Amino acid sequence: MSVNVIFGSDAGATKAVAARIAKRVQGKAIDVAKATTADFESCSLLILGSPTYGAGDLQTDWEFGGLDKLAAANIAGKTVALFGTGDQASYPDSFVDAMGLLYDQVIAKGAVVVGFTETAGYDYTASKAERDGKFVGLALDEDGESSKSDKRITAWISQLL
Repeated sequence: MSVNVIFGSDAGATKAVAARIAKRVQGKAIDVAKATTADFESCSLLILGSPTYGAGDLQTDWEFGGLDKLAAANIAGKTVALFGTGDQASYPDSFVDAMGLLYDQVIAKGAVVVGFTETAGYDYTASKAERDGKFVGLALDEDGESSKSDKRITAWISQLL
């Protein structure tokens, strides 16, 4: 199985998570700022990740170019998994919202999203990434709960593979 992990990151936490995921699935971690349309299309599993900024915004490289690359890619029927990083203590009303925004984009393009996770064990009040009582992907809080990330990543990857 070929896996591309395409991510946006400014401070480095999401880049580090993407690298950890890519290593465990023997895939490639690709910064969305450098990604090509082919990077979205040329794998059997596409994993997309973004931190959430401010009041629920996507990371800058996703906003300014990344979404256009995603829109140009033919991912209809492609298996896609999502991960997001956020801070549930500082931003409890927009926790991992960016993951929900990416979900809406890939669903609109006809992708098949896998890797939904339980919301139990998190302390937030609202999230655009929550659908039908689950997160649309892997939610990580590298600011307040980084000690739980390895276990969450391992469980999520075993679900994907």
